[in-house]
Amino acid sequence: MTSSPSDGAASPDPAAGELPPALAAAIDAARPRLGRLATRVHFFPTVGSTNDVAGVLEEGAVVVADAQTAGRGRRGHAWFSPPGSGLYVSIALAPSPSDEDGRRAMRLLTLAVGVALSEAIEAAALLRVDLKWPNDLYVGPRKLGGILAEASEHRVVIGYGINVLRTAYPDDLRGRATSIESELGRAVAREPILVETLAAVARRYDDLLAARFDAILDAWRARAAGASGRRVAWITASGAQTGTTEGIDELGALLVRIGDRVERIVSGEVEWLEW
Repeated sequence: MTSSPSDGAASPDPAAGELPPALAAAIDAARPRLGRLATRVHFFPTVGSTNDVAGVLEEGAVVVADAQTAGRGRRGHAWFSPPGSGLYVSIALAPSPSDEDGRRAMRLLTLAVGVALSEAIEAAALLRVDLKWPNDLYVGPRKLGGILAEASEHRVVIGYGINVLRTAYPDDLRGRATSIESELGRAVAREPILVETLAAVARRYDDLLAARFDAILDAWRARAAGASGRRVAWITASGAQTGTTEGIDELGALLVRIGDRVERIVSGEVEWLEW
């Protein structure tokens, strides 16, 4: 069943289940802060990818899973999504790119969500989170979470994964990943963190729709010290390049100095040689 704080409609997926009572209560209590988000909340004990489910839902719908079997990050990377330890969430949005402000909002959406998630984790858990361009959440040298934006003809799905509880990471992640609970050294509940992330995304999404772009860019820069003065490498059509980051521009592109010129990196795989 598709579960909502206000009603229970038939589910488009037979694997969907009822919202856990603690989560339903937390969403109900936060309803005034969620704005246009969480009009419906679809909960899955296990799902392939929350982004795939959210891609066919109406704007404001939220998909939450306790585990993913085919979670993914940018550029096809797998996202480790074990049961009961993290937040695996996708939100269906429909910003209109019909004018200049709308197109700029689309370009800044991932950065805006990064700001929102870092603000939410700090508010809910008192843990400072750093942002790494374009879509990662870090605490010190270890990755705490990530964001994946996928656009279709009529909507954008924003998916995010946050490591909340301690877990046994695979060999390739051990030493590179962390969780909120590991950083704090105490037990953490997932429900308040989920609710705070939804409320913060709602607030920053409203900033985008109202063209308050400077507020988002300033907040992102304040939480992304590594966006300036760090060595990075990337591949272009002419071969490998290295340079030193010089922040982001007004459209969210990463600026990198190579000798006497500055390059704009809009997309692609960037390797951070120091962090």
